[in-house]
This record gives sequence, structure tokens and C-alpha cells, in this order.
Amino acid sequence: MSDGLDELQPDAPLSLEGLYGRYAQWFRARLIRRYGAQDAEDLAQEAWLRMAPYQAKQAVRHPQALLLRIAANLMADRYAGRFRRDRHAREVSDMDGFAQEPASQIDVVLTRQLVLGLPQPLRDVFVLSRVSGLSNNQIAEQLGISPKTVEKRMTKAKAHCAAQLRL
Repeated sequence: MSDGLDELQPDAPLSLEGLYGRYAQWFRARLIRRYGAQDAEDLAQEAWLRMAPYQAKQAVRHPQALLLRIAANLMADRYAGRFRRDRHAREVSDMDGFAQEPASQIDVVLTRQLVLGLPQPLRDVFVLSRVSGLSNNQIAEQLGISPKTVEKRMTKAKAHCAAQLRL
């Protein structure tokens, strides 16, 4: 005999497993439509993992909306990461191409001004790398710094030069 509680509380909070059982197919279909099949599975898994702490604290009142928001945020993070990587790759290739092209007299003067405009620690690393052709380990030994510091300074030097070229 039923005590009637199930009838009085049809919207009782579901566990994460209950939410997954109820919304997993819907959520995956929505992700495929919005982001494509390639990203849908990864997004779904990550979204459910990120939803767990919310559900553990208290019952999520609008699980579908939360799942979609989490997925949208995850994709925004992915796009931003791709954009940063692509931009960095373009800057590096611009600098590599800049160093390999035959230089006119004006280019030589501009390059010299760019290099001289670098702060001394960045300039030392840049010149040893680009002019002397030393590896990061060789530069680190010569300057008495770590290879990681060489890498960081080289990245800053390239960014500084690229910013100056854009002006």
C-alpha cells in the first residue's frame, strides 16, 4: 500500500545518476546539433563531471540549462585556447620568416632598432639565439640561467618585437 508521498512529490530531487539517466540522450543530441559529433562526446563527459559538485551541494533546479551553460563555457575555453595557440604560432612564424628573408638596408636598420629596443636580458637571449644560433641549453650555460628562463625570455623578446612591428 502506498503512503502517497510519491504522488505528492513528483519533482523530488534526482541524484546525478538519475539526472544522467533522464537527460543524457537529450544532452548528447543537443551537443551534436550545436557543436558536431566530434566534440559532443568529450563535451558531454566533461559537462557531467563539472555538474557533479553542483548536484552534490544541492539539487539542481534546472539541470538542462546548467548542462548547456557548462558545455558552452567549455567550448568558449577551447576556442580561446585554439586562438591563443594559433596567434602564437603566427607570431613565431612571422619572426622566423623575418629572420630568413634577404634583408634590404632599411630592414637591417629596423631590425637593429628592434633588437636594441629590447631590455638587456631579453636582448642577450635573442641575439645568442637568432644571431649566434645557440640552443637554449647553450644560452643557459653561457648566461648562467636555466633553460626555462631562456625560453621565457625568448618568448617575451619575440612578443616585444612582434608588437613593435604592428605599430
